[in-house]
This record gives sequence, C-alpha cells and structure tokens, in this order.
Amino acid sequence: NVQLVESGGDSVQPGGSLRLSCGASGYKFGGYCMGWFRQAPGQAREAIATMNSRGVPYYATSAKGRFTISPDNAANTLNLEMNSLNTEDTAMYYCAASFSYMHRTCTLSDFTYWGQGTQVTVSS
Repeated sequence: NVQLVESGGDSVQPGGSLRLSCGASGYKFGGYCMGWFRQAPGQAREAIATMNSRGVPYYATSAKGRFTISPDNAANTLNLEMNSLNTEDTAMYYCAASFSYMHRTCTLSDFTYWGQGTQVTVSS
C-alpha cells in the first residue's frame, strides 16, 4: 500500500523560495518515474518536474532555472526546491510516483500514486 505525503507548502511573496518534500510509505524513490505536478483552479494538472528511471530530470519551461527536483535516498523523500517564485506559481502541488520503468520523460499517464497535495500561494 503506497502512500505519499507532501509538506512544505506555504504563502510567500514574489521572489521568495520554498522547499517541498514528499515522504513515502510502501515505496522507495529511485529507479522509477517520480515527480511533482501542480494544478491551479480551473486548470489542468501539469508536470513541473519529473525524473525518469535513469534519474534524468525534466522541467516544465516555466520551472527551468528556478526549480530543482532531487530524491533523498537516505530519507526516502522527493524534494522540490523552488526559487524566484512568482504569482503564476500559485497552485496545489502534488507528488507522484509509480513503478513505471521509463528511459524517456515520464508523463502524467505513467504515474499511479499521488499525494494529497500541498498549497503554494505566491502573493504580495
């Protein structure tokens, strides 16, 4: 029984930083598709940062240069460092995992397990 729990969401001002973390039970990060998605009200869920089975990261254009995805094998967490946040980053952020073994970029359909989400609000 896989469970994912996100933490770290908060309200910050534009230009601020946050670090999201995803803890897992019944699952070991690494070697499979894993990642972070976000969904703003009225919008579709989108991939922000994912990592394939080889550990190759993918970043959405909006996240490149500002966000960093990193698994912590010792703690069995998946982290997302977010810098230079702007109002368009406001959304619910979800951690996702799977037992899909992919050498290509992992997409939404590759993921089976989802956390409950953590809210990130960027406003002045």
